[in-house]
Amino acid sequence: LVLNSDYDASRALAAVASGACEAISFGRLFISNPDLPDRLRRGDPLAADDRNLWYAQGPEGYVDYLAAG
Repeated sequence: LVLNSDYDASRALAAVASGACEAISFGRLFISNPDLPDRLRRGDPLAADDRNLWYAQGPEGYVDYLAAG
């Protein structure tokens, strides 16, 4: 079972540790955080996304978010 819905790192780890699921998927967080696994591992802050740019026709909102650190 894979869960998804606005999980942060600590909630995701707790859900897996409790046996509620085998994994957590992160969808929207990857839009604004292309380096999401590294950010979660290091505890770096997450970049906010811009919902107005979701499913836009150009690169803005998809490839212009900066990596942390």
